[in-house]
Amino acid sequence: MPDPITVIPRVRILNADDLGIGYAARAQSSHGSSAPDAPVLHLDDPRLATIGNLLNRFGGVILSGPPGTSKSWLAGQIADRMTNGDDSRRADIQFHASYQFEDFMEGYRPKEDGTGFAPYDGVFLRMVKQAHKHPDETFVIVIDELSRADVGRVFGEALTYIERSKRGQTFQLPSGQKCSIPINLFLIATMNPLDRGVDDVDAAFERRFAKVDMPPSRDLLEEILERNGLAPNIRRRLLAWFSRINSHVGQTPAAAVGHAYFADVVDAATLQEVWDYQLQYHVGRAFRYDSDTRTDITNRWFSIFETRPENQELASSNDEPNPGTT
Repeated sequence: MPDPITVIPRVRILNADDLGIGYAARAQSSHGSSAPDAPVLHLDDPRLATIGNLLNRFGGVILSGPPGTSKSWLAGQIADRMTNGDDSRRADIQFHASYQFEDFMEGYRPKEDGTGFAPYDGVFLRMVKQAHKHPDETFVIVIDELSRADVGRVFGEALTYIERSKRGQTFQLPSGQKCSIPINLFLIATMNPLDRGVDDVDAAFERRFAKVDMPPSRDLLEEILERNGLAPNIRRRLLAWFSRINSHVGQTPAAAVGHAYFADVVDAATLQEVWDYQLQYHVGRAFRYDSDTRTDITNRWFSIFETRPENQELASSNDEPNPGTT
C-alpha cells in the first residue's frame, strides 16, 4: 500500500514580492525609475565608464532625452554603482513647478508642538553635510525632471559653487549658515529637452555640468524585444515602425518615441495595449497639424499585426528607413 498523503493545514503561498525579489522589491530599489523590472546595468556597459568619467571631470551630468529613453533608469543604476547600493549616501528627488529653495537648500518647518517654526536643512544641504563628514566616500544626488522647476531659484547661491572648480569654496546661505560643496558629492539629473524650462537650465548649467543626449535607440529596443521573446515577424515590423516615427524627429521633435515604451511587450496583445493606452495619444499630439503623417504612422502601426508571406516580410524589413531621416 502506498504511504498515506498528509495534508498540511494553513499552507502559506509565497509569491516573488513576499520573498523580496519581485516587482515591488525592484520598484523600491530602483527609486524613481519608471521601469523597475529592467535589467541591472552591467559593469562592462560603456555608458557606465563614460558617465563616470564625466562626473569625475564636471561633478555633475544631465541626461537629456524624450520620454521613454531610460534616463531615470540609467541615472539610478549609475548612482547605485557609485554608492555600492548604500542609500544613506544617495538622495533621489524630483523637481516640479512648486519645488523651491526651501525644499532643496534650507528653510523653516513648523515645530511638532505647534509653538512656532524651526530651521530645516533641505535635501541638498543634508547631503553636503554628510559628504563633509565622510570625505573618503562617494555621495550622489539624483534629480529627476530638472527642467520642471526654476533651477536658479531652487539652487540659489549654490548654483555658482556646484561648478567643479569652485568646490570647497565657502559661501553664506540666507540664514547666515556657512556652506561649501565637497568634491565627493556628485549630481546626476534628467530632463526632457522639450520642457518649457530647458532654456533656463541650459543657461545655468552649460559650463557647470556635462550633458549627455539620450535619443531613442533602435538597438536597445531590439535587445528588449529579443529578451522578452516577442515573435520575430512582429519584432521586425515594430522596429520598422519605430524607425519610421523617429525619422520625423528632425522636423517634429515631439514625435520621438523612446525604446522604454516597449519594456514589457511580450506578444501582440501587450504591444497593442501600448498603442491603445499610450502611443495613439502621443502620435495624435505630435502630428496634430499634420494629418497626412498622422494617418501614415497610424496605418503603419496596424500593419505590424498583418499576416504576410515570408518573402514579403523580408522585403518589407529591408525597406526600413534610417532613424533621423525624413
